[in-house]
Amino acid sequence: MAATRSRPAAFDRAAPHPPIVTDIPARLDRLPWSRFHVLVVVALGITWVLDGLEVTVVGSVAPVLQRGDTLGLTAEGIGAAASSYVAGAVIGALLFGWMSDRLGRRQIFTVTLGLYILGVGLTALSWNLASFALFRLVTGLGIGGEYSAINSAIDELMPARLRGRVDLIVNGTFWAGAAMGAAGSMLLLQGTLMPVTIAWRVIFGLGAVMGLTVIALRRWVPESPRWLMTHRRIEEATRIVVEIETRHGGSAVRMTETLDTVSIHPAGTFGLRQALMVLSGPYRGRAAYVLVLMIAQAFLYNAVFFTYGLVLTRYDHVADASVGLYMLPLAIGNFLGPLVLGKWFDTLGRRRMIALTYTLAGMMMFVVSVLFAAGMLDARLQTMLWMVIFFFASAAASAAYLTASEIFPLEIRALTIALFYALGTLFGGVAAPFLFGWLIGRGSLLSLATGYGAAALLMLLAAAVTARWGIDAEGQSLERIAPPLSSLM
Repeated sequence: MAATRSRPAAFDRAAPHPPIVTDIPARLDRLPWSRFHVLVVVALGITWVLDGLEVTVVGSVAPVLQRGDTLGLTAEGIGAAASSYVAGAVIGALLFGWMSDRLGRRQIFTVTLGLYILGVGLTALSWNLASFALFRLVTGLGIGGEYSAINSAIDELMPARLRGRVDLIVNGTFWAGAAMGAAGSMLLLQGTLMPVTIAWRVIFGLGAVMGLTVIALRRWVPESPRWLMTHRRIEEATRIVVEIETRHGGSAVRMTETLDTVSIHPAGTFGLRQALMVLSGPYRGRAAYVLVLMIAQAFLYNAVFFTYGLVLTRYDHVADASVGLYMLPLAIGNFLGPLVLGKWFDTLGRRRMIALTYTLAGMMMFVVSVLFAAGMLDARLQTMLWMVIFFFASAAASAAYLTASEIFPLEIRALTIALFYALGTLFGGVAAPFLFGWLIGRGSLLSLATGYGAAALLMLLAAAVTARWGIDAEGQSLERIAPPLSSLM
């Protein structure tokens, strides 16, 4: 599924200015790991912490929200509210992904974070299903908007030799947030600190407080020099790179080797129609590959996590206040996966590791579906199996986002991430919670097990596609993997 290295004819534009020849990408790629990179990872990676917090909190408080003295939701209502959150994330990703490619990565950060804070704060004030679903939609808008801009910025600022493991670990911090959500829910929903009727509102309110603390960190993250150079803001891009080299470059800036350069005619911004022309033309093979990865992991995760609280209470008779105790091990397994396996995506390579992690997760998911249908799983054993499955599935899912962000041209990177996130999530994220909420409502072990089996088949399909058509992007600059549309090749 290799992409052509020449520009499509549709993107040939008048070039009144001379081309820009720059070594900015190579200078960013040669930087040693430093405090600057840590700051970028912390300030931007917090998005996944917040998203993980949201997903796990909803799963943990779902049984409580069914009580008559809270919101009195049904299993189907909880599934519908979960779908509202994911639908909001899809809309936010598309809208702000397009804006990020037009206005820059940095300008979008504050807007999307503000939307998240507003949405989760209002969720704490919900009074019925309609208001709860609406405020979850707003929260999703903010989180979805962050995905494309932040994945783009992180990949464009990280050295090529470390990009894979950094991206996986950043995406894996989703599960640090999930662990926090599970632990917080477990503590507050016991009813000892405050009544449960208030505690679920406090849990959502804490998410808004966390969001407020991130704003200060974002001030220190610069605009992507790669984005600036494609918008003819070469002096600003150079100034940022020089500042990073001066403060954090160490001996790297004193190297005398000849650096690779890229020659471009900055063409400004590309709209949705033009992006679709690229994806359906020279990059159609890569587009199909990423779509398969995104659909498989989105279906698996949204099927399990948005409804696991209901599975525990309905089939395993776990007390509402104890649901977080079972969600916490899942979050830990998910967090450890990218942390432990991340380096191998830069050494053994993307293709081998993506195929391996999808295969292992899919095979074990199939085993769980069979055991669940036979009634052989209790809450403890099922949770242990999920923990192992998600150790591998988390690395696989993070690698899907990594792939979507590094194998397409810079000018449409954020929009492309948004498109694939939206397409994958519409199938796996919007449909899965609603479907599994309905399956749980039927009360049949076999029905739910069939849904788990479908998720397993999707993961195995993604593994097979990767083994055949995966992209060996490890250690390569973004411009070598996918030349800018405005480059002179």
